[in-house]
Amino acid sequence: MIHIPVMLEESLRFLITDNNASYLDATFGRGGHSSAILDSLSETGCLTSFDKDPEAHDHATRTFQDNRFTFMPKGFEDLDQLENISIFQGFLFDLGVCSSHFDNSLRGFSLNKDGPLDMRFNPTKGLPLLEKLKLITEPELANIIYGFGDEKDSHRIARAIKKALNKSEDLTTLSLAKIIADSKRIKSSKTHPATKTFQALRIWINDEMACLEKAFNTIADLGKSGCRIVCISFHSLEDRTVKNFFRPQIKHYPKEIPLNSEITTAFNEIGKKIRPSQEEIEKNPRARSAIMRVFEKV
Repeated sequence: MIHIPVMLEESLRFLITDNNASYLDATFGRGGHSSAILDSLSETGCLTSFDKDPEAHDHATRTFQDNRFTFMPKGFEDLDQLENISIFQGFLFDLGVCSSHFDNSLRGFSLNKDGPLDMRFNPTKGLPLLEKLKLITEPELANIIYGFGDEKDSHRIARAIKKALNKSEDLTTLSLAKIIADSKRIKSSKTHPATKTFQALRIWINDEMACLEKAFNTIADLGKSGCRIVCISFHSLEDRTVKNFFRPQIKHYPKEIPLNSEITTAFNEIGKKIRPSQEEIEKNPRARSAIMRVFEKV
């Protein structure tokens, strides 16, 4: 299956300010953005791509044969392990889940295909979702569902999940989705009633927001002046995390401050939030909830 990168033209337009420079794709996925970035660079330009998913590593090894390209089997929270992050002119974060994860029922992300409750981006590390659910209390689970999914029925859903876990150890993606749907008071006709809860559980088990903030902190501390950060988010929590991290650092200094004064690292937001065109949404429904923000370190 072909996996179409979201907001490809827009991300390239804002990311690549010098086609002779080095760039970093923090979320390789299946290489859609990485391939396009390489096509936009000169012979002296370079791209490094990160992804903790072993399937992404296998895909990169099989399909990317370019001496300007380096793949690192790490999550973007590991940016601080790079020897010299200041060489990069731009960083791309295409957040959320790689669409191929939904296609493979064994990964446990899909609401519509039965499979084990896993949901780990890197299935070789940590516990799968089913085992993690057994270890937390009902109030903790309710807080996760509400905090990461903005699900108003979080307490009802948490109670139903823990009750089912006490009765059976064989919960799967479809059985969990049904438990969630049955416990909802009001069901939307537009989305599956378990969508928000699945989102919350995925974010929790992969510690996504903490990993994202760690990556941003690394760029803020070690990235070079003028580097750009392009972020594509797919739900309000991701977008809010991006916005809240950078906006407090966007400062307007008084004219009387000398140019050589030591000031806190700041970022300028390039324009306002950008949404996909209607044409792209029609071609790629995954793009319908996407929001892109661009920041530049000053």
